[in-house]
Amino acid sequence: MIDSVVVGAAVVGALGCGKPGENPKAAAAPIESTTARGAPATTTTAPPRVLFLGTSLTAGLGVEPDSAYPAVLQRLATAAGLKIDVINGGLSGETSAGALRRADWLLSQRVAVLVIETGANDGLRGLDPDTTAANIAALIGKARASQPGAAIVLMQMEAPPNLGPAYTHRFHALFGEVAGSTGVRLLPFLLDGVGGKPELNQDDGIHPNPEGARRVAATVFKSLRPVLDSLSRK
Repeated sequence: MIDSVVVGAAVVGALGCGKPGENPKAAAAPIESTTARGAPATTTTAPPRVLFLGTSLTAGLGVEPDSAYPAVLQRLATAAGLKIDVINGGLSGETSAGALRRADWLLSQRVAVLVIETGANDGLRGLDPDTTAANIAALIGKARASQPGAAIVLMQMEAPPNLGPAYTHRFHALFGEVAGSTGVRLLPFLLDGVGGKPELNQDDGIHPNPEGARRVAATVFKSLRPVLDSLSRK
């Protein structure tokens, strides 16, 4: 299991993942393939799907769809010779409870890997970390029942420091606890090295700009690479 990354004041970058529909540059549909559109149909087996279930940080609020980190990760995987189909299932403003409610629809198609990025909006709103943990655990359980062969990974998220050290520490810890109790892989903090850096974020100081998204994609791809490599061995 990959250890979570502890960040300091930069955790504020995990905040406020937007309100649904507030920016037309965020994907209008909550699930979208990031592979090239308009390619001719073939009779070959479709590549394994990698679904990113997340908030506006995943949807790419404020940037063009092909600049969101899942789309960048798709290009990194293609360049590395990995044949996968990355699906962007980000939705602005969603809490862990919303992700749990949306899971049945998101998982209606077969996926090989499910990457869960949720909880940032829970932290922003100061929601009970135990409730967030229960929602994420239930989401993982639902995914396992629906997709018994899929690899499931969870991203570490952080709460804003203005909520106080007791809350931020408890919020940080819940991700490792859920990963441990459910046996899923825990990826480093999504915005590690990007959160809190003005040059890598939009004017809101929250959502990565295109360069920030490229760095997020590189971080996620590096930590997710062992899971993606395993797909070619199946």
